[in-house]
Amino acid sequence: MFGVGVSDLTVYDWPTADGLCGGSPHLHTLCAEAYVVIEGVGSVQTLTWSGFEETPLEPGSVVWFTPGTVHRLINGGGLRIIVLMQNSGLPEAGDAVFTFPPHVLSDAARYGQSVAGDVRNRRDLAIEGFLALRADGSAFAGFLEHAARIVRTRLDTFEQRWREGPLKAALATGEQMTRLRNGDLSHLREGAVTRLSPTAKPGMCGNLQAYPAV
Repeated sequence: MFGVGVSDLTVYDWPTADGLCGGSPHLHTLCAEAYVVIEGVGSVQTLTWSGFEETPLEPGSVVWFTPGTVHRLINGGGLRIIVLMQNSGLPEAGDAVFTFPPHVLSDAARYGQSVAGDVRNRRDLAIEGFLALRADGSAFAGFLEHAARIVRTRLDTFEQRWREGPLKAALATGEQMTRLRNGDLSHLREGAVTRLSPTAKPGMCGNLQAYPAV
């Protein structure tokens, strides 16, 4: 285990309310993500405590962002990305909060229904909230408070995933360094190759080929 999640993402090309094509804006409360662009062009729009930015994407671009960064992928044509996710793929396994309008974020039942509903309707609702956040920077603090509340009940599950993934991997590296210092090469004799097979599914930003977390 390395504590890393990997997905092959083909970004949605459906037009949105502001005429741009792409996925659902959202943030992660605990995880960093990295985008490695392999095909097409586009951009990633982000909102942070510091404000709005837009970063162009083209083949060879590598962009990463930390927890608390609202991100929205824009497909300018054939955009395909390899996504690397912290904490054993936790960003696709619960650590995502959509930028729905406040009346949805504040209602647990309505939020859950919106997340589980039609992918396009979910995207459009998130775009509505995103555009409002972008227009009124003072609303960002309130959104972060909603995000923290929404994930609070899942933290025990998140911690278990962290302990079994990245923490376990970090501790294993420490043990291996100790072995090497002591002349113990046993872990080097256990070298192996593993091939992973992806599962196709619709994601927050596009169609995914999602690989098991490693």
